[in-house]
Amino acid sequence: MNKAPVSKQKEPASAGKKAAPKPRKSGNRKSTNQDKPQHDNWSIDQFQVAPDPEKKRFHDFELPSELMHAIADQGFQYCTPIQAEVLGSTIAGRDAIGKAQTGTGKTAAFLVSTIKQLMDTPAPDTRYIGEPRAIIIAPTRELALQIGKDAEALTKYLPLHVVTVVGGMDYEKQRKNINSNYLDILVATPGRLLDYCERKDLFLDLIEVMVIDEADRMLDMGFIPQVRRIIRMTPRPGDRQTLLFSATFTDDVLRLGEQWTWAPVKVEIEPESAATDTVDQKVYILSSDQKFPLLVNLIRHLNLEKVIVFTNRRDQTRKLTEKLQRIGVKADQLSGEVPQNKRLRTLENFRSGKITVLVATDVAGRGIHIDGISHVINYNLPEVLDDYVHRIGRTGRAGASGTSISFACEDDSFLIPDLEAMMGDKLKKDYPPEELLVKPEKQH
Repeated sequence: MNKAPVSKQKEPASAGKKAAPKPRKSGNRKSTNQDKPQHDNWSIDQFQVAPDPEKKRFHDFELPSELMHAIADQGFQYCTPIQAEVLGSTIAGRDAIGKAQTGTGKTAAFLVSTIKQLMDTPAPDTRYIGEPRAIIIAPTRELALQIGKDAEALTKYLPLHVVTVVGGMDYEKQRKNINSNYLDILVATPGRLLDYCERKDLFLDLIEVMVIDEADRMLDMGFIPQVRRIIRMTPRPGDRQTLLFSATFTDDVLRLGEQWTWAPVKVEIEPESAATDTVDQKVYILSSDQKFPLLVNLIRHLNLEKVIVFTNRRDQTRKLTEKLQRIGVKADQLSGEVPQNKRLRTLENFRSGKITVLVATDVAGRGIHIDGISHVINYNLPEVLDDYVHRIGRTGRAGASGTSISFACEDDSFLIPDLEAMMGDKLKKDYPPEELLVKPEKQH
């Protein structure tokens, strides 16, 4: 049974909408961003990727030349498994429910598919400010901002306008971005998106593509009621394309997927522990008072330049960061108590190398998508075992290798058997070398 065609030509006359001063006709798509780089002198011949019988290339899909140019700029060549599996169906208009950990390339998968759909389907003859054609919902600010950044990179040569709206940032500035031009792709967190919808700055009745990312995290964070309200404002399943991604396929996630999609293809790329395949995992058995000396000496002896240290609570994050800073370690913290502008600045400093150690809680850590993180250190073993996989998934991303080191003391070593049962494998356990337990000196 073929999927019902997506309705694209609904009458856009809704009370309260602001008509754009110059409606863009479907046959005359002008750039919505006058300062976008030029694509004119580029040819696909400049982007050579050798065919490989075991891998899919982006060349193997019929993608617009401008999109291929942006893909080439990103350095992508062969598709990751999730990209190869998802794109084959979603480019043809199918709904999809995908199981994928972070670092597998799922963001590029749904962005490439969404961009292709928008370029293949003419925009409505009459358009209104505040009417996005595609919407991507993410559970955390950091993740939404990263998706928005990736979307802008992939649309840099295309006449598509991307806007990101998240809570904790300047409301009026984001509102001006919404009202500045026709809106093609909107990336949003649920609460802030509802705010703009309720104030009649955004209208979702003409949504053609809807992406729900990290659905399991949406459940964990209690966002599902908000997401339901958002979805009720969009066209019904079958009149929009819906893509849902989750790190786990729980019964709740699959139930939501069935409610929100129409005859979806299900893509399950990896087993639960696949994100750990490229991560060397070890556990040090120690006492609680040995944790801090071991952490500092590991950082110094291994010359670590980009490491995330996970704790379980905000107060642990704050206290550990202050202790590291006092002895000269370039560290900063990321937790729910850190203001949003400071969190963004901290992430950028970590990305650029101004700080080498990022101390984070699990909720904050799920939004970190930064390449080149060599080590993840679990200062405390996670109380929720699933968080272990998400923590170590910050390293070993996109096929690179990484190292995870967990500290197990008298307070949390009892978690190890359950952790090994979940992972389906034994963890390497050892006592730390004596030289790594020496009290660290302050460095200037």
